[in-house]
Amino acid sequence: MNKINYWIHAITPLHVGAGRGLGYIDMPIVREKVTNWPYIPGSSIKGVIADYYGASDEDIRSKEEHRDLKAAFGTTGTDDNCAAGALVFTDANILCLPVRSFYGTFAWITSPFCLRRVKPDLNLPDFSENICAFVTDNSKLIGRSKKLYLEDLDLTAQKNNEASEIANDIASSLFSENKEWQKIFTERFAIISDDFFTFLCEAGTEVNAHIRINEKTGIVAEGALWYEEALPVESILTGQIWCDKVFVKGITSQDLFERFCSGTITLQIGGKASTGKGFVRCIFGAGD
Repeated sequence: MNKINYWIHAITPLHVGAGRGLGYIDMPIVREKVTNWPYIPGSSIKGVIADYYGASDEDIRSKEEHRDLKAAFGTTGTDDNCAAGALVFTDANILCLPVRSFYGTFAWITSPFCLRRVKPDLNLPDFSENICAFVTDNSKLIGRSKKLYLEDLDLTAQKNNEASEIANDIASSLFSENKEWQKIFTERFAIISDDFFTFLCEAGTEVNAHIRINEKTGIVAEGALWYEEALPVESILTGQIWCDKVFVKGITSQDLFERFCSGTITLQIGGKASTGKGFVRCIFGAGD
């Protein structure tokens, strides 16, 4: 096994911050430099998974029976026994962004470029001057007018077999043991153009106002109003994991994949953990 895919499915709003913002959003989320699409850095993913398995606890990692933790996530220090972790995590790129829809309550939208990142050889439907979006055969997103209403966008949509196949493939990876959720996903899946997707990535994220109360006066403290951005609930991101050289004898890459990169686990990523933010399902896919 050379590499595997992993999926991040947001259970609560997700804020992986980029520091202070320059616009009206004081605390924006991290975005790719070129596309300006949201993502989660691979270092954040690896860090929380390492913590989930106890790799950050020196007492656990130092024990002989936990040599696999050393092999997967590395060791620190200054002696000759220190080594880098063998597991390599790419950034988790946005795949499906949930946005409000006039029909079906909300839609999981994606774009051709998002899909080609996951699988370059996909058979994608072709856009034309008259068609702005493609939906699945069982879609709940369009009415008799064949229009797809997303936020402030009014898009002409068409049902498409390729879109249905792609939706089924993603749904089976995300909800492999839940047929009902697979159906919910395919009914709300839509492919829109890269340009429209970029617009919604900028305008369709969650922005919340926060304040700090002055304990003495009981009113908002001076200068203590800020706006914080987050990826909304149901956001879906994806990346890859591969195994570099394993420095611990007797442990193989297959051992590490089976131990740390299989099944589904629940993680907390980013800030605001004490207020219930950042909880995600991390689903590990099949290997190549």
